[in-house]
Amino acid sequence: MPTTVEDPRTVEFDVRTDEMLVNMGPQHPSTHGVLRLVLRTDGEVVSEVTPHIGYLHRCAEKIGENLAVRQWIPYTDRMDYLAAMNMNLGWSLTVEKLVGYEPPERGRHLRVIIAEMGRIASHLVGMGAYGLDLGSFSPFLYAFRERERILDLFEAACGARLTYSYLTPGGATADLPAGWTDRCLKVLSEFEPIIADYHTLLTSNAIFVKRTAGVGVLSGKKAISYGTSGPVLRASGVDWDLRRDGDPCYTRMYEGYDFKVVCQRDGEYVVPPGAPAPPYEAVLGDCWHRFYVRMLEVVESIWLVRQAIHRYHETDDVLPRNHGAPFKLTDKLPSGEVYLETEAPRGQMGFYLVSLGGTATPWRARARSSCFSNLSPISEIGRGCLIADIPAIVGSLDIVMGEIDR
Repeated sequence: MPTTVEDPRTVEFDVRTDEMLVNMGPQHPSTHGVLRLVLRTDGEVVSEVTPHIGYLHRCAEKIGENLAVRQWIPYTDRMDYLAAMNMNLGWSLTVEKLVGYEPPERGRHLRVIIAEMGRIASHLVGMGAYGLDLGSFSPFLYAFRERERILDLFEAACGARLTYSYLTPGGATADLPAGWTDRCLKVLSEFEPIIADYHTLLTSNAIFVKRTAGVGVLSGKKAISYGTSGPVLRASGVDWDLRRDGDPCYTRMYEGYDFKVVCQRDGEYVVPPGAPAPPYEAVLGDCWHRFYVRMLEVVESIWLVRQAIHRYHETDDVLPRNHGAPFKLTDKLPSGEVYLETEAPRGQMGFYLVSLGGTATPWRARARSSCFSNLSPISEIGRGCLIADIPAIVGSLDIVMGEIDR
């Protein structure tokens, strides 16, 4: 029997689609050759996502086995170039754990200041770039404006704006310059009221909510099974933060500090003033929650920096102004094996060091990155989504490829 326009069978024939393999990315210079997603699609629906990762900073770990521990600090800068200070800190603490060295109190507070300012700067990039991924350009400009002010502070402290090599085994390469903390407090005071604008532009924006709420849901159980960490893990409702739950060599740095781990408990967040409550469309573990956790963590980091600056100056009265001294390049390591993880902005960053003793260079130097694990659930949470949802999911994971490939 011939079909007609009114015949439903004709309509079904017109919308039928074939399965296709689509390469998505790289769409940014930093991901050329290091991240490509292969999507198996049926029309707009994605049935399979396979990430292909490549090489960015080759042989960094092997190079670390041929340098003194302090000389490897510039290579840790490049692992996560958006939070290089936090990478410096992780390797420094690992070396100090092997040696059994504890930095002076002033140096510990200095490290808290720098590490938390690094977290704020990193989350600003994550927030701004995520808006850009979803077609919103203005938050990207605003976030970089604020990040630049933090980089000005870093430049004043160590002379660099991206790869700092500032925190180092033994302490820091130099103390904070005179007036630095006053400038820092001024930057924080001017930045804090602006956070509410970001919530208006993105967090509670109807289009943003539509693109992120209920998309790419990662349950707490699956987040743990994939080994995710940082905001990706906490956005799935898992209350875990190494600043509180980590190795004593690391948690000692935050001893006596008042801060909350940002995570939903009993179905609720502790929401600071100016922050909106989760919309009813949001599902725990979705893209919206991953973004929201980072925004709330910025507020906690500001509070931590203020406390650290106060404690840093308190030591002036009771202790010599000693922030720690960098290890010498000729300082020999004792024999031993250590592993330490720190809470970097993107999650747990671990360093492994083996020394045979008697030399200044490690026998083995390895890094365990958070972004590698955070990217791994993409195959599962991207399945069944629309093609347009894939950038929203990948962006919510806030990955840096230099951390994944070493």
